Amino acid sequence: MARRRGHPLRSPWAAVRVWLSHHGRSLLVSLGDLARAPLASLMTVAVVGISLTLPATLHLATRNLAALAQGWQESAAISLFLSPGLAEPETQALAEGLARRPELAQVRIITPAEGLAELREYSGLGGALDLLPDNPLPTVLALDPAAAVAADPTALTALRDTLAKLPGVDQARLDTAWVRRLHALLGLGGDAALLLAALLALAVLFAVGNTLRLEVARRRQEIELMAIVGATQAFVRRPFLYAGAWYGLFGGVLAALLATLALVWLQAPVGRLAALYGTEFPLQGLDGRTLGALLMGGPLLGLAGAWLAVGRHLAACAPR
Repeated sequence: MARRRGHPLRSPWAAVRVWLSHHGRSLLVSLGDLARAPLASLMTVAVVGISLTLPATLHLATRNLAALAQGWQESAAISLFLSPGLAEPETQALAEGLARRPELAQVRIITPAEGLAELREYSGLGGALDLLPDNPLPTVLALDPAAAVAADPTALTALRDTLAKLPGVDQARLDTAWVRRLHALLGLGGDAALLLAALLALAVLFAVGNTLRLEVARRRQEIELMAIVGATQAFVRRPFLYAGAWYGLFGGVLAALLATLALVWLQAPVGRLAALYGTEFPLQGLDGRTLGALLMGGPLLGLAGAWLAVGRHLAACAPR
């Protein structure tokens, strides 16, 4: 008998529709299975969420410290102590020439009188300074490097050495040790966040895998019956894989909420600390990249954990 064209059982589109229909049904069935065991599901989601929260919070802390350090780096100034006896017009010409350099954002002249007034105000040695017959302080040029230069300790040192050779400059001073230490600490924080993320990713794999392994053992008879009537392992495995993805997704959402709550809770004490220094420092929250990593990385880890754990145990359930 000739095959009829467009028969629903023979059409490739019908096979695709059946495949998509089973994926959709498995997606909903796996979500229903989680809802029917709320306590166990919440415990697994909590483990996944807390595991993802720790590296996310450390990453946010490092990012906020980097933002704070940017402000410190921009305040790293180079002090040029001018030669004694340099005339005021020469000082002004030197300052104007430096102001035109692209490496410098601002040039400020501190006269000996201004320097002595600042020393009197901040040192508490006003009485001793009054005994001096003359003002011993030289004229100083306070230079604020551009942001790109201030963020690079090597560039700062090179700029200091270049400026120290200018005519009329007696000495150039710059403290870059704290900048180098700050960069090292930020690099350590970033590496620690990556290491912690890798270790806790393994914890997520084990948590999801162990939960679904127990679920496979609980439904062993059902799985064996499905295998007897011809269900493939891919067909049987699919709901468990979706369950792992649900665990990871809900854990990622929980991690985002916990990290946000941690920042909200820390904003008040950070604000009080910043107020003591006469400034403000609003904490930076989750950016799109970090949020995307949580909401995409969580389901992928859950899926991987389900695949690794369920496949081996489904093979053990196969009828012999």
